[in-house]
Amino acid sequence: MALPLDRPIASPALAPAQNEAEREGELTVALINNMPDSALKATERQFMRLVQSAAGKTRIRFHCLALPTVVRSKPARDYIEKEYVDIAELGRLHIDGLIVTGAEPLATTLPQEPYWREFIDLVEWARTNTRSTIWSCLAAHAAVLHLDGIKRRQLPQKCSGVYDCARTGDDWLTNDLPPSFKVSHSRLNEVRESDLIAHGYQLLTHSEQAGVDSFSRNEASRFIFFQGHPEYDALCLQREYMRDIARFLAGERSAYPAIPVAYFDAATEQVLAAFEARARAHRRPELAAELPGLTLRPGVPAGGAATTLFRNWLDFLGHEARTLPPETVRK
Repeated sequence: MALPLDRPIASPALAPAQNEAEREGELTVALINNMPDSALKATERQFMRLVQSAAGKTRIRFHCLALPTVVRSKPARDYIEKEYVDIAELGRLHIDGLIVTGAEPLATTLPQEPYWREFIDLVEWARTNTRSTIWSCLAAHAAVLHLDGIKRRQLPQKCSGVYDCARTGDDWLTNDLPPSFKVSHSRLNEVRESDLIAHGYQLLTHSEQAGVDSFSRNEASRFIFFQGHPEYDALCLQREYMRDIARFLAGERSAYPAIPVAYFDAATEQVLAAFEARARAHRRPELAAELPGLTLRPGVPAGGAATTLFRNWLDFLGHEARTLPPETVRK
């Protein structure tokens, strides 16, 4: 079934069409949500709200699906079985645009992940069965590895924070973006600009600190790749940071997490630095309960750039729907 975008926020423009006449001018977007259990519902809400805010008067049919080979707890499997469309039904949905998230890494290399075979089948399906596909974060790394053998490289420390980004050239996806805009990043690896250029990818946005932000490749479907997380809400990085602190205190990770860049205000950063000193000196799980209240910098993240990107993406999907016969992208 299609998940209506009036859950969680009502919008008549996004209500499912009731008959074929009403479906003219409608777009179908699917989210393959592979995020870990703790972020499953939040990711679903974030992308639904982002598509909603970008859609304007365009009617969107929004479906959520998940790769069944991603490791899940029973409650998460039960939720997906009840609320999501079975991945086996993907071909009958007549997808215009597809969004594919990453998953929490479990293996040493991406081809060793339990979902790898399913994932590359999805990449091949998306090439000829969507007008455009967005590959987010780890999914972007996995897709370029399959497509061109581009290996991601481990960073010296986690890239976590809100970074200033800028356009690298003219492209319909980045039309109307301001000269500088902020994007959340949260990753341990990167694909490098030099590797992407060598394989013919088009760089779209870039950060001086975080490196490549977004890039694209022209297939029968336009593939768009995000190393960052334009969909993140204001508290996502805080939740991840606190989770990583708790894992450090529980002995589940060896390194204490760095404070996300340009995210907390100056007073909070000082408090967190003092807490880190305590955590290193007295490493015990119960100390996590003593984490202080945290305050973000004003306007982090603003969200306007993400809405602009997705509005341009939906406009592209609508233009393609009006000008191209279905058989050019759906075989």
